[in-house]
Amino acid sequence: MWRGALILSGCMLLAPHPQASQTPMANDRKIAALLEPIRAKRHLPALGAAIVTSAGLQTLAVTGVRKAATDVAAMPDDLWHLGSDTKAMTAVVIAKLVEQGKLTWDTTIEAVAPKVVANAKPAFAGITLQQLLAHRAGLVANLDWPKIARTPGSPREQRIEALRIAASTKLSSTPGTKYEYSNLGYVIAATMAEEAADRAWEDMIRNVVFRPLGITSAGFGGIGTPGQIDQPWPHLENRRPAPENGPDEDNPAVMGPAGTVHMSLADWAKFAADQLRGLRGQSGALLKPATYAVMHTPPFGGDYFCGWLVTDRPWAGGPAYTHAGSNTMNYAVIWVAPRKDFAVLAVTNQGGTDAATGTDEAAAALIGYAGLLK
Repeated sequence: MWRGALILSGCMLLAPHPQASQTPMANDRKIAALLEPIRAKRHLPALGAAIVTSAGLQTLAVTGVRKAATDVAAMPDDLWHLGSDTKAMTAVVIAKLVEQGKLTWDTTIEAVAPKVVANAKPAFAGITLQQLLAHRAGLVANLDWPKIARTPGSPREQRIEALRIAASTKLSSTPGTKYEYSNLGYVIAATMAEEAADRAWEDMIRNVVFRPLGITSAGFGGIGTPGQIDQPWPHLENRRPAPENGPDEDNPAVMGPAGTVHMSLADWAKFAADQLRGLRGQSGALLKPATYAVMHTPPFGGDYFCGWLVTDRPWAGGPAYTHAGSNTMNYAVIWVAPRKDFAVLAVTNQGGTDAATGTDEAAAALIGYAGLLK
């Protein structure tokens, strides 16, 4: 799990864009000029980034090509795979159910799926939603997802199968005691939400997150039409195009809550803006201010909860909330600084170390451009 390397200092803030939340933006040439040297240095096919405030998208740019060794340029409205940045969205879905009284942060697996975990040891059956969302449930990072994806049924039914398998898998630590990043934990948390609401996670995230925020480009899985370069093509490390593209070029759908969402930069900015509004106690947010406060306050003395790593940065004027995501063929990172009413997003269509470093450098460049670095 990437733990947030960006360390900067500063004090100023970009002025709000008057039409930030209404108008999709074209490629910002100044931002593109900042990104292009980073993209070239890190040998990335494409690199995109955006600046966001609680008013919405301020500016964005994309540079490079959709597929290496072609001249098909990446475009401002292209789609990007968010990987584990999906987790913060899944947490919002769960938090909405908490607000509705259908779950609590202390709800146990056994309370919502008693038949599925009837033969599980008490330590597993008693794992709480809070422990799952803080990566402190003592779970392994992953199961054999491709094998589970081959079982009959919908992704929701396959997530029940994953829960059954997890219930018979030895815990690696006592729940609540140790931070261990786990995609499985977020799949189980979403399964608890599905059982409590009797709806699939895919339907809930559309209704709770995408539609209320006006996110229209979101989808699940890989991007583009198979065989066509109509969206950013996925790349392995060292700028090697993946053998294929399209919806199936991703982790299995059963893993959706842990990291299969894709969308445009402009739409991702709508989610970032909502996080800023919620954390700043402003109107128009998806959840109550008190709920955002809980979601951004890590329990157990740790620094992670609800899809966010919490750290202090001088340029943020205090706490900064961050996360990165990758399916090994794409990379995305977000930084949110509520005290400065500011967030940055960075994306690339490649996985690996260069992608992680390049997106981090892109985020730093935008923070500097915004005047937070002095």
